[in-house]
Amino acid sequence: MVSNHNHNKSVGAEFAALLPANDKAWYKKPTLLYLNFCLFSLFLLSSGNGYDGSMLNGLLALPQWVNFMDKPTGSWLGFIAGSANLGSIVFFPIVAWSSNKYGRKPTIYMGYFFIVLGAGLQTGAINPVMFVMSRLVLGVGAAFFQGCVPLLMTETAYPTHRGILTSLYMCGWYIGSFVAAWATFGTRNYDNSWSWRIPSLLQLLLPALVLPGLFMIPESPRYLVSAERHEEARAFLVKYHAEGDESSALAAFEFAEISRSIQMEREFQKTTSYKQMLATPANRKRTFITVFLGIFDQWAGQNVAGYYLPPVLASIGIKTVTQQTLINGFLQIWNLICALTGAFNVDRFGRRFLFLSATVGMLISYILITGLSATFAKGGSTAVGTAVVPFLFLMYGFFSLAFTPLVVAYPVEIWPYQLRSRGLATMLMSTVTAVFFNIFVNPIALDSIQWRYYLVFVFILAGGGAIIYFVFPETRGHSLEEMARVFGDEETTGPVEGEIAEKIAHKGTSYHADEVNTTTEETA
Repeated sequence: MVSNHNHNKSVGAEFAALLPANDKAWYKKPTLLYLNFCLFSLFLLSSGNGYDGSMLNGLLALPQWVNFMDKPTGSWLGFIAGSANLGSIVFFPIVAWSSNKYGRKPTIYMGYFFIVLGAGLQTGAINPVMFVMSRLVLGVGAAFFQGCVPLLMTETAYPTHRGILTSLYMCGWYIGSFVAAWATFGTRNYDNSWSWRIPSLLQLLLPALVLPGLFMIPESPRYLVSAERHEEARAFLVKYHAEGDESSALAAFEFAEISRSIQMEREFQKTTSYKQMLATPANRKRTFITVFLGIFDQWAGQNVAGYYLPPVLASIGIKTVTQQTLINGFLQIWNLICALTGAFNVDRFGRRFLFLSATVGMLISYILITGLSATFAKGGSTAVGTAVVPFLFLMYGFFSLAFTPLVVAYPVEIWPYQLRSRGLATMLMSTVTAVFFNIFVNPIALDSIQWRYYLVFVFILAGGGAIIYFVFPETRGHSLEEMARVFGDEETTGPVEGEIAEKIAHKGTSYHADEVNTTTEETA
């Protein structure tokens, strides 16, 4: 996954010096292969939102569903579309609290309860109200997955694999979208309610495929340390990150760094409420980045074409169902390819480079889309309208390259352990709030001013790019605990650079991980 010469890029020189020399490939290490299998399977739990959005678009084309729902239009249709997000936003804070108190894995299991309940209610819905209530319940289940799975992934991954594996999480969105699109396509000719009940039931398919990996994966070692289960945390690091080598310098370093950082966080932060997210300059900067990223991810303009692709294509002269569905189908495949490309290169190019490249690429694409759309609207030829399509693909490609893999991966790595779950919940609540704006405002604006609405996103992209350039720090080459130094709060929430590695080197690599004293009194 990460070659030896790229170790410095993914974890930094200090950490890389502790990695085994002439190390074997990860897939040749049984315990690391086991761990990565579990982590790879978890990324499918992000498929729920992609499945939901794509399925709803497909249901809108089914007369059986439209008649069952009494031909919804306007604000009522918008509420149906947004009801799942409403269920999520209410539960994000509860998920953050639960993941810290009861652990990452038990919290994820709770999500399954709501997903099964919601899918059952939706499949067996007997009236529109029951269908909408089922979507609220499904949104609750999605909140447990979105608010906790990235934490488990980033906190258990092998240090040099963390960036890639966490970035893969949101790529599962397109897997869900792809499956739902074909599910509704496959049932489109059914002349009864099973045309929409079967896709509703299939929402359980991808979460069911994840269950073996979820059962097998251990609990987060960082949660175990926070719960004073130090021996279990040390055992995890020795087994999965050091292949059972009790004398591993890497395991000793990780255990010491995690223990020291969590201890110092507790001493500085007497409480772990949301108020702490604004208590220091470093945390205020983290909060600004988190909220901005959640909103910008939805307001960068891609959703104008995403949620309302048919009217967008119709506005440029592409009106047949065959043309529109073909473009939408190829667009999902293209998005997945670009998202995976970005995820596998987060350590090679860095987070800032991907964010800035994507924003500049989207800005240029949007300017060209706006110009071509305006020309077509003023009497341009069909060729002019058709020319918009490749730039739509480019715009989506740039978005998927950075924002799909990093919208979750970046926030979960910049927050210290005690606030990580609350930071992720804050980003997700910001995202859902922006989604509600999109659902109710975008169709009205597109209908009223058509291509002129694109100009709004040209200015948003330009401003967003400036914010990313001046505010977002590069996090490549740092462990989760080292992010304190990146944000300038090392005096309160992190060990001094080189301190733990120097201690371990002084003790000798034969010194066991659990024998490294990490108390602040000794190092003071």
